Amino acid sequence: MSDRNAYEQKLRAKLDELQAEMDKFKARARGAEADARIKQEQDQELNQLEAKRDDMRQKLDELRNSSDDAWEDVKAGAERAWSSLSASLERARTRFK
Repeated sequence: MSDRNAYEQKLRAKLDELQAEMDKFKARARGAEADARIKQEQDQELNQLEAKRDDMRQKLDELRNSSDDAWEDVKAGAERAWSSLSASLERARTRFK
């Protein structure tokens, strides 16, 4: 084999190694992007859960401050808020496992 052929094969091998390393970098980048999307979705879900928790606290305050006549209406709103909060919490438990 000539020096030229040997040199060419050596360069091809180095290029192949470089390509393999670049493929690893790309795979890591795709994994990092996926992790970032998952984190963003989790953050959004937590924000929604916090908003529903805050709504439930407000309903509790309304219940505490309601008159006897308005109590049943406020109670129904509090039950809806609790149901929504519970469903959101269950979804979050599933996603964060």
